[in-house]
Amino acid sequence: MYRAPVEEIAFTLNYVAGLARALEDNRLGDLSSDLVDAILEEAGRFAGNEMAPLGEVGDKQGARLTDGEVKTPDGWPELYRHWREGGWNGLTAPEEFGGQNLPHMLNVAALEMWNSASMAFALAPTLTMGAIEALVAHGSDSLKATYLEKMVSGEWTGTMNLTEPHAGSDLGVLKARAERAGEGTYRIFGQKIYITWGEHDAADNIIHLVLARLPDAPAGTRGISLFLVPKFLVNDDGSLGARNDVFCHSIEHKLGIHGSPTCTMIYGDGKFGNDKGAIGWLIGEENKGLACMFTMMNNARLAVGMQGVAIAEAATQKAVSFARERTQGKAPGWNAVDGQAMSPIIEHPDIARTLITMKALTQGSRAICYACAHAIDMSHHTQGDEARHWTERAALLTPIAKSFATDAGVDVASLGIQVHGGMGFIEETGAARYLRDARIAPIYEGTNGIQAIDLVLRKLPLSSGAQVQGFMAELKIIAGDVAASNKPAFGETAERLGRAITDLEDATRWLLEAQASGRTAEALAGATPYQRLFGLVLTGAYLAKGALADTGDGHADRRVSLCRFAAENMLAETAALKDRVICGAASLEAARAVLG
Repeated sequence: MYRAPVEEIAFTLNYVAGLARALEDNRLGDLSSDLVDAILEEAGRFAGNEMAPLGEVGDKQGARLTDGEVKTPDGWPELYRHWREGGWNGLTAPEEFGGQNLPHMLNVAALEMWNSASMAFALAPTLTMGAIEALVAHGSDSLKATYLEKMVSGEWTGTMNLTEPHAGSDLGVLKARAERAGEGTYRIFGQKIYITWGEHDAADNIIHLVLARLPDAPAGTRGISLFLVPKFLVNDDGSLGARNDVFCHSIEHKLGIHGSPTCTMIYGDGKFGNDKGAIGWLIGEENKGLACMFTMMNNARLAVGMQGVAIAEAATQKAVSFARERTQGKAPGWNAVDGQAMSPIIEHPDIARTLITMKALTQGSRAICYACAHAIDMSHHTQGDEARHWTERAALLTPIAKSFATDAGVDVASLGIQVHGGMGFIEETGAARYLRDARIAPIYEGTNGIQAIDLVLRKLPLSSGAQVQGFMAELKIIAGDVAASNKPAFGETAERLGRAITDLEDATRWLLEAQASGRTAEALAGATPYQRLFGLVLTGAYLAKGALADTGDGHADRRVSLCRFAAENMLAETAALKDRVICGAASLEAARAVLG
């Protein structure tokens, strides 16, 4: 059974991501380390004791559509009520709407624990939190007054309605339409697919954020508006009124996240009366909806990265536990214990290598995501040039956090099945569930290929390349600190990390030059390997940063060992990735013929 790694989470927040320094510098108001510890401990307790036991129930039962109503798995409505009564939904929300206004770092740490316990369940609050952020940033005072308090409390949940059957990731071709209806209202018509928790029985109301196009809107993404469309209309006194003209037509039968209802939503069908058209209210300005939705999407991309971390952590815990108990063969040097001739498989070098790789990918991904959350927090608690620096750092890290962590989640879950052997392929062990759940994360909220395009075309050129160059200089300082420590236990970490950073510098320089000279296709051919290259370098650097921080907790030697393993076993890949970035475009173009 999953147990939240509260101590490791707290260490990564404080000494790798930068929370401890931010607290020392009074950057985060009156937040104290004691309060941080208390929040993490309680989140871990809830995740392990209350949420995790129902995660398996959700996977086996799944969400069910019966007579037009979506039923979540047994126990989930009660679990959701307990969760929101604990105040977890409003950790980062503004205090004026009932939130706690805590740092984003604490929220993503809690999200990790929720998703490790049950990714399918955690998707509901994840989308609500994103909807809250979009409404806070772009909603009118009237909409905020009507909806935010109930959404912050978790009494009402939120969704994000983007794509349609023909559109995929190309939002410029959306067909959902909106018509002006007077008195500030609009009528919404159309179909939306893949709507996470679009309909369910865990909350009193569901607030849909819907992209649609007005009749006189410009073509493409410049003509998209964002609307708030509630399941139930809200009366002037705040009570729930009539059912709006929106309903769930069907739910998807998915590879994983079975307990999460993924819905096809129909707007304006007249199902609940003759007055067709779902009533909605504009968020932001007409034809400026995509910018508003990106507030929610950026939130979701980091949250999805945390899903990768969470699955990797849970899969690693299960694999390590199994490897300690499963006996098979006789490992080199094994001496029978209590008459047990066969050794636990964790004693075999190949299994140990696999498990340590899983731990390194998990901890590296965690550090990347927490560092991204730290940059977001610093952008909100600084001003001027410093705020711009942290805003750009968050922007640079977001696609890496989303892509590297979700790829790691899939890889680690797959390795976990391998550790289990044939038993991993059997559903009874629970190892397969992690791979099934993890597989969606590299796809939704912008595929990892789209993240790579964003990283190379939009994020590397920030401040004319100065942001990424400054970041790489910071990573070189970490490698230098390892060398200066003169600790034999680090092995070849300093040299290996230094070479990996050089590979990253070379690939970055080439990509920036390719863009500057108009060779965009060549740059994009190397975007995905570059994204992995960056993630691996950050893994090595952040593991080293953690290993250098001897806090007296008794785990310093273990952190040094994990850092060395990653440097000497994983970072050699960066040279091959750099070669793919710089030299791969010509062979890719030449090979197109094999596709027919």
